Amino acid sequence: MMKLLLKLSRAIDWLNEQVGHLVYWLVLAAVLISSANATSRYVLNKTSNGWLEMQWYLFAAIFLLCSGYTFLHNEHIRIDVVSQRFSRRTRIWIDIFGTIFFMLPMTTFIMVLGWSMFKEAYLVHEVSADPGGLVRWPVKLLVPAGFFLLTLQGVSELINRVALILGLMPDPLEKHVEAALEMVKDEVGKGTE
Repeated sequence: MMKLLLKLSRAIDWLNEQVGHLVYWLVLAAVLISSANATSRYVLNKTSNGWLEMQWYLFAAIFLLCSGYTFLHNEHIRIDVVSQRFSRRTRIWIDIFGTIFFMLPMTTFIMVLGWSMFKEAYLVHEVSADPGGLVRWPVKLLVPAGFFLLTLQGVSELINRVALILGLMPDPLEKHVEAALEMVKDEVGKGTE
């Protein structure tokens, strides 16, 4: 059973990795649109609410769609001041407890509410109230989509933590610690030469 769950975890990790790499391009698009909009506004004295809203939509897409990717790479916000005082095993149990009782219920709740918000906007063909504004349902779809990816990654991380407790896989964070120690040793070695 655990082997099947670890395969599921790897599939979720792969999905969030691919989404993260695709969203990199949205950063470029946001920069280009922002630059073009600013140039148009200040050089040509022309502006559009649609371009401004597109920047907001892209920022929302980057933030929401990369939340699972961020969690996958352990770049999310943690309260390490307290947890560093505990043993590795206790920290893993804290992660399991927090994922089951806090993260997954919260992400599922927001995903369900976000879906309702999207569905309503889609059914009424909601459009921005600003002149030249954009259709709203695509950006509202980003909320349940982003929280779906984050929920999936939470399931993957939960599977991995249980596998760690059972001794079925090595701790991926230990690789980062070992790599960081090697970098420090290399830098110290360069400084003494």
